Amino acid sequence: MQNIIEIVNGIPRHPLYRMNAPVNLTVKKGEHIAIVGPNGAGKSRLVDIMIGRWPLLKNEVRYNFASSNSNLVSDNIKYISFKDSYGDRNWNYYYQQRWNSQDMEITPTVADLIPEIKDYQLKNKLYRLFDIDSMLTKNIVLLSSGELRKFQLVKALAYNPNMLIIDNPYIGLDLQTRNMLSDLFQQMIESTELQLIFVLPITDSLPSFITHVIPVDNLICGEKIALNKYVTEQLNTTFSPFDKEKERLILELPYKDTNFSCQQIIKFNKVNIRYGEHVILNDIDWEVNNCEKWSLSGDNGSGKSTLLSLVCADNPQSYACNISLFGHKRGSGESIWEIKKHIGFVSPEMHRAYQKNIPAIEIVASGLNDSVGLYKRPSLEQKSICEWWMNIFDILDLKDRNFLELSSGEQRLVLLARAFVKDPELLILDEPFHGLDKYRCNTVKHIIETFCKRKNKTMIIVTHSKDELPICITHSLYLKRNFNKC
Repeated sequence: MQNIIEIVNGIPRHPLYRMNAPVNLTVKKGEHIAIVGPNGAGKSRLVDIMIGRWPLLKNEVRYNFASSNSNLVSDNIKYISFKDSYGDRNWNYYYQQRWNSQDMEITPTVADLIPEIKDYQLKNKLYRLFDIDSMLTKNIVLLSSGELRKFQLVKALAYNPNMLIIDNPYIGLDLQTRNMLSDLFQQMIESTELQLIFVLPITDSLPSFITHVIPVDNLICGEKIALNKYVTEQLNTTFSPFDKEKERLILELPYKDTNFSCQQIIKFNKVNIRYGEHVILNDIDWEVNNCEKWSLSGDNGSGKSTLLSLVCADNPQSYACNISLFGHKRGSGESIWEIKKHIGFVSPEMHRAYQKNIPAIEIVASGLNDSVGLYKRPSLEQKSICEWWMNIFDILDLKDRNFLELSSGEQRLVLLARAFVKDPELLILDEPFHGLDKYRCNTVKHIIETFCKRKNKTMIIVTHSKDELPICITHSLYLKRNFNKC
């Protein structure tokens, strides 16, 4: 079979981008591969080597696109990275941008950025699958994280590449779209020469069209193996239960003098949010009481993140709505910081906004002051608190590493520690498991469940997978699209 990509003893010239062993791998025509490994294993670094991003010391990557009209790697291979799932690599993006209507005039719409698709049948399939017609007039900044993911997939597939590499292909997509996307991929590889490479954390299941797996761990690229062999080996893999000592530490964490309790945490009365012609929330009534644990769900674009932006005081339209938080009506004199000091929060928008390459411990410390970025240096006592929570999340060894040099999964764990660092009364977790491998998901889930056993703790969690929901959930809210009530 024809070798499409071949790397022999590949060593990047720059020491920062090297693996712990020379890379040797081949991707043959017709193979569909999953690059699988734990968080921080080196999967994204391996992909960067495969696509020629980093020049090699001796043997450059060999490509063979014999059936293509172009020999350029950029024409034949499209790569959607983890960061791309939150939109284009726009360094002007700032947290809360999505909620500020004045930015609508300066940001393009989906129609402005989506490329022309000359293959009429392919266009119909993609537009129907991802409901692109309903998004065309939306400004990019208004898209939910799931809608941005769909937009990026359509952009990549529009170029009809020979090979598509996707980091966490199903991340941020609702269940229906995930299933339909798998069906579309199956149809495309049966009817075209498209080859797929998925970059995935360790997971329980892989799509049936995957033929081979390349395991990566400790910055070492393993030998390519057949899917059935990998699945057999995975069945024999067990994970240690959550550390009982860490569970005890969380439960016995002293309560601060600033901790408080009130019966009613959130109350929405006929809340409406719209941007121009786009109605996001319509007549939402919702009440969350002290110690309740809510799951918030709904299809992509149904308004979940917008609803949470109102709770977190990040959305300017919250002042025009009938909302009460922590027993006080919004706009009755409380400051945004008085609201935020009781809330621990993580979301895709927050992840995308952290573009400062500062040590991970300073990212965690920013949660103490509710800033995106560190505007006040932490004291020794505050650093000790940050280290305590980083130890709970098993990332203490990352504290001095710069945030942007971490893997996407490691970054998510740092932001999760940031959400917990001030022992908040209200914990809001918007897709907290994005990019985490099976072991890390299990750990984070146990941390959430243990934390919620503490007194006066209320939680709202968003996830598209019911399997990820902690057992402590007491209530659920499902938002419908097309401007219906919840």
